Amino acid sequence: MRARVNMRSVALLVGMLALVLGGCGTLSGGAKSDSMLLASAASIPTPGQTSAAASATLTDEPTIIATVPAEQPARPEPAVRPTLEVVTPVATPSFTPVTLEPLTPGRSRSYLVAYAAPVIAQIISQRGTPAPPVDPTLEEYDPWEPFNEKMFWFNYNLDKYVVKPVAKGYNVVMPDRVQQMIDNGFSNINPVPKWVNNLLQLNFKGFGVEMGRFLINSTLGIGGLFDIAKQEFGLEKTKVDFGQTLGKWGWGPGPYLILPLLPPLTVRDGIGYGVDGAMDPLSYFLPFIWDRLGMKVGDTINERSLNLDLFQGFEESTVDLYSAVRNGYLQRRQQLIKGTP
Repeated sequence: MRARVNMRSVALLVGMLALVLGGCGTLSGGAKSDSMLLASAASIPTPGQTSAAASATLTDEPTIIATVPAEQPARPEPAVRPTLEVVTPVATPSFTPVTLEPLTPGRSRSYLVAYAAPVIAQIISQRGTPAPPVDPTLEEYDPWEPFNEKMFWFNYNLDKYVVKPVAKGYNVVMPDRVQQMIDNGFSNINPVPKWVNNLLQLNFKGFGVEMGRFLINSTLGIGGLFDIAKQEFGLEKTKVDFGQTLGKWGWGPGPYLILPLLPPLTVRDGIGYGVDGAMDPLSYFLPFIWDRLGMKVGDTINERSLNLDLFQGFEESTVDLYSAVRNGYLQRRQQLIKGTP
């Protein structure tokens, strides 16, 4: 019994010794760890220390430094370059556009195309005035176009087949110098409409010019056969009529109108044409219609003879002759009303 107690005491003693020895190992390991921490702290160099001193204090144990890679900026995707597509031109047939061109005579009145006897007289008396180009923005009020177009071609054919052939024969027997003297005489015998219209338009300078022309040409020009006022004094004719006067007063042109044996008109210009005719003093000194008609025909033939080649080939160079005449006439009248010569 005593032997068993001794064995138990021995075992208990051995266990206690083992516990004591284990605790001392832990403490020694902890001390060792504390000493290592102190050594590491001592090994960190200060800013004033050199690299040699710092390397001497390093411990033998390796130090693991974890580095975090910097975030790389996102690379932009390469821009897609547009590809140039080479297109081989396809041969196309040559094409010449057809344009509407107005008549541009060197000598013309405010009307632009000769297509009848009176029309020619209106066209070719204002010399040195080029016809304006076609203005596509000009408002052309032509509600009577079917009728106007028929009258247009009637007057045109009358000039082509009657007036022009007669003028050619007249040109053969009458010298150009005499024709010019007759033209000057016809222009000089009817100054009253220009006097009145210049005054109505408050154009006193124009009134003075026309009065001076009449006095000079009637005396020095031998009854107006020679235009001495223009040649020696530089007094040019003024371009005025009663239709223009109405336009300056604010009257609109009204519908476009073409009548047989008359130049292109509007309703406003037709009224003005009649008023100017009533102011002609010859209508009172020559009351017989046949006398006045004979003088008008003679003036027309003489004017046409002076300008036989003025409109040569114009028909072939213009696509729409009627529209070209209408646009040119309306544009010219608009310019005269605004004061453009």
